[in-house]
Amino acid sequence: MIDAQPHPLLDAWILEARLPAALAEVSSPDPLLVALAEGPPQTDEALKTAVRGLLRHGGFKPSGRNKPASEYLLKAAEGGFLKPINAVVDICNVVSRDHGLPISVVDLDRTDGALHIQVVQAGSYLFNASGQELKLDGLLCLHDQSGPCANAVKDSQRTKTHDGTRRVLAVIWGSHEVPGLAERTCLAYADWLGRLGAEVRSGPALPR
Repeated sequence: MIDAQPHPLLDAWILEARLPAALAEVSSPDPLLVALAEGPPQTDEALKTAVRGLLRHGGFKPSGRNKPASEYLLKAAEGGFLKPINAVVDICNVVSRDHGLPISVVDLDRTDGALHIQVVQAGSYLFNASGQELKLDGLLCLHDQSGPCANAVKDSQRTKTHDGTRRVLAVIWGSHEVPGLAERTCLAYADWLGRLGAEVRSGPALPR
């Protein structure tokens, strides 16, 4: 589905889903809302180190405001701040929190042409509607023909899901230092999407 620049640590899994209706019309089922309200699992320091090592390999510094999205989720869950957003993002938050890997979610119809994964040498993009910018130097990112559009820290505002989203692409940012976890995370995400009535296909990113 998507190819990736050779990387000694990256174990990325890709999930594509077609929703049964526009995202605004797809409600999070009660079991998902219950799961969203649950507390976080016990912190896994080895997994945290592995994820940070994956992002650090290209020269990026995954700390402070640039720490992996999965770490933000754990903090939010600890404080009881995980609230429903939309069905696709709610699933992402539950699965990422429970499995400990960062996950990108984009609207596939907002991407431009073929997709691939590689380290950004230099660049930045806006990651929210307020115009805040993330510097991408040395960071593994999902790219389309217009440039980087998602990563394990903050996804681009350009390709984020919205009320009219019908096709979703998720990237599970796994590491070979934690064998099998990215695949299990992908399967968990696919299971939840299936409960929404979505058509889902998934698989590993392929080497370029």
